[in-house]
Amino acid sequence: MNIVITGASSGIGYQTALAFSATIQNRIICMSRNVRKLKMLHDEVYKKNPAAKLMILELDLETLDEKKIKDVLADYGMKHIDILINNAGALINKPFGKLTDADWQHLYGVNVFGVAKLIKLLLPYLQHKEIRSHIVNISSMGGVQGSSKFSGLSAYSSSKGALAVLTECLAEEFKPLNISVNCLAIGAVQTEMLQKAFPDYRAPLEAAQMAAFIVDFATNGHRYFNGKILPVSLSTP
Repeated sequence: MNIVITGASSGIGYQTALAFSATIQNRIICMSRNVRKLKMLHDEVYKKNPAAKLMILELDLETLDEKKIKDVLADYGMKHIDILINNAGALINKPFGKLTDADWQHLYGVNVFGVAKLIKLLLPYLQHKEIRSHIVNISSMGGVQGSSKFSGLSAYSSSKGALAVLTECLAEEFKPLNISVNCLAIGAVQTEMLQKAFPDYRAPLEAAQMAAFIVDFATNGHRYFNGKILPVSLSTP
């Protein structure tokens, strides 16, 4: 399979890339702004599996370099994409009254607009006549209507809610294109982002455990779901 993962330099994205790379038939492009950590991922992947096929790409979703992405796809000989995992995300924990315009623009720029721009760019690569491709958007339980909400996360949670609704819209629009679109609303997982938002909280799941679920869902979930926002949570802090 041909797989693209954003936000692959840490946490769930890093572990998801590791898990996919264990299968030598998979070709993976991993994107992140943090090129140093991407290189660490690259080294770890090839240390564990010298036959792996993984390429890293420094990418900022807010200032999407379309030419750079297309060049990497061409260099890798990737004419189609089977799985796109939109995992990259930004988080700001700040009282509503102290959020600046720049804060809102940054969070929505990464969590919503950047995802939309990347999907639009990769749309020609995701269309198959015979094989159904799968877009998996990684959201949060904070973006699910009726779930517990927390002070300081209004911008983050509302951006993740927008991503969930975007998923539903694209799933309907992409039906004729043979593309499934689903959204995983992730609960508490021990990652750097969670540590930043809740410094004193210990999550019940590690990133590698959630990654194993995401790999299976991204590979098989489109056979059973389309346009769904699926809560994946043992606990929400």
